[in-house]
Amino acid sequence: MEAIPMKESRTIQTKLVLPPDTNHMDSIFGGKVLAYIDEIAAITAMKHARQQVVVTASIDSVDFLSSARVGDVLELEANVTSTGRTSMEVYVRVKSKNLQTGEEKLTTESFLTMVAMGEDGKPTPVPPVLPESEGEKMFFATAPARKEYRKNRVKAPKV
Repeated sequence: MEAIPMKESRTIQTKLVLPPDTNHMDSIFGGKVLAYIDEIAAITAMKHARQQVVVTASIDSVDFLSSARVGDVLELEANVTSTGRTSMEVYVRVKSKNLQTGEEKLTTESFLTMVAMGEDGKPTPVPPVLPESEGEKMFFATAPARKEYRKNRVKAPKV
């Protein structure tokens, strides 16, 4: 399979934080942000795999760095950063913007693993990803360490 440039999977979504999306502190529920992250990761993986069906294998990390409030706009951006035989690592970054003040802040970062599914309901091969920019090459180069961490986490004894 021919490698697909990383930039081809890039996906951007914009969301408005509304009152039903928030807790008693008027900041967005973490679960709502997770749902947005899962959705954009799936779209990004589908674009890369050229498959209609992908599933979330894991959410490797979610770092909530700051909160978004009612009226803020969220901008989610995602890319496939590396691939396995049937899996894709997807990086998602969420920024919030207050439209009145213009203040922007990084809200959340996350890595997910998505798996492409064939018509038979089984994992199906995906094309490799081709990093081109310096930032893309950095994500690609650091992917093996994240993959190793995932493997070790799965093997860790459960209490």
